[in-house]
Amino acid sequence: QAQLVESGGGLVQAGDSLRLSCSASGRTFSTFEVYAMGWFRRVPGKERELIAAISHRGTTYYADSVKGRFTISRDNAKNMVSLQMNSLKPEDTADYYCAANPGGLVSSTRPEMYTYWGQGTQVTVSS
Repeated sequence: QAQLVESGGGLVQAGDSLRLSCSASGRTFSTFEVYAMGWFRRVPGKERELIAAISHRGTTYYADSVKGRFTISRDNAKNMVSLQMNSLKPEDTADYYCAANPGGLVSSTRPEMYTYWGQGTQVTVSS
């Protein structure tokens, strides 16, 4: 009853841009606007890292590693959240996951706060 589907990953060169999108569907997300939405990434051998999040009211959070380069946005009418990634670096290479936090806030970066997860999309940045 709840599905998150990411799209937009791919192989790019350092300095390029990519835009990731996440579409939410199912009865659970009939109230999509109350969820905080986050983008995590995971590099093999490391923990998932919250890199950007947006609250139900539009408050945003960015990890220091992406601040100033990435922008998260949401379109509640379309049940979508996007991540615009500019000035990509090789260290941005990872699997990127969209996730939904029913608490609605971005005050916590812990993955456990996010109940619903997408399958992920791969981003590879070559040097």
